[in-house]
Amino acid sequence: SWVFALAMVLKGAGRALNSGPAEAWYVDTVHADLGPDADLRDGLARGSAASSAALALGTILGGLVPWLLGLGPDLGAHLERATGGHVTPLSVPLLAGAVCCVLYVVQVLVALPEPPRPPVHLRTVLADVPRTARDGVRLATRDIMVRRIMLTMAAAGSALGVVELLTPSRAADATGAASSGAVLYAGLACAGFTATALGNRLAPWVARVVHGGERAVLVAELIALLGLAVLCATAATRTLAPAVAGYVLVYVGLGLASPCLNDFLHRRTDSSGRATALSVQSLALQLAGALSGLVAGALPGGPAAWLPGVVGVAAGALLWLRVRETPKAPDEAVRSPAPSSRSAV
Repeated sequence: SWVFALAMVLKGAGRALNSGPAEAWYVDTVHADLGPDADLRDGLARGSAASSAALALGTILGGLVPWLLGLGPDLGAHLERATGGHVTPLSVPLLAGAVCCVLYVVQVLVALPEPPRPPVHLRTVLADVPRTARDGVRLATRDIMVRRIMLTMAAAGSALGVVELLTPSRAADATGAASSGAVLYAGLACAGFTATALGNRLAPWVARVVHGGERAVLVAELIALLGLAVLCATAATRTLAPAVAGYVLVYVGLGLASPCLNDFLHRRTDSSGRATALSVQSLALQLAGALSGLVAGALPGGPAAWLPGVVGVAAGALLWLRVRETPKAPDEAVRSPAPSSRSAV
């Protein structure tokens, strides 16, 4: 219906607008307080891990709450009668999510203070969107390190597109029924977010152990590639344990790479282009995910359908086999003419 379509459009627009400003604010604040050479990786890792852990918790609660409301005195039925059928047990997780969004807005207003800025009219902001988008694309293509980061994010998107498309049907095949497969997939989704959080938290430690963020990214890509290879190799079987292990490895690898990649990106961009670069990074991931999902859906079932993800992550790993150049210091970073680090594509 049009209500559902409108909700999805608003949700997508919110995600797009939120894909860069908060992290850009954090980096700008750290640079202002501790200087341009301040360590970013640890803070980025903690923030990413917190986000992934929250997604894992939300996934579990989103499935548990409607089920719990149907137990015992059947609170779900009482809720439907009290609201005239407007609120069902399935509505409760969505309403809880809306409350979380309101709390998030309050947190942004209270905890993320903006420096004084000249007044800007809405018409000026809207007219500036195409130029900001062009500047972001130009930034992503003219710098070697930024280009590698964007291509690596596209590789991650190819993996996610394939995994998210094929895992539900594979879970149903493994359990023998769509309903039990849905339960298994919910558990796998939670495990994936938890694995991502684990990878996020391990990123600073791995970078120290292998003596560099670029080597850490290579390790992360190889871990994700191993997971995809396991998923591909076991696609024609109903063997569950290796497939689950492969699934977890994919998300650990992708989570491990993220803080290192963002650390590089922030050191290659200045304050005016930081949020735009993060938005372009998110766009690369989403577009590659959509494309790989389409390709995987057109391929025969079984191992062949997993190949777009395998090939994409393998290509991403090749980008980091050689250390081509050291990230510039922030004062040498690529500059974008975007007006504010809080603006996002």
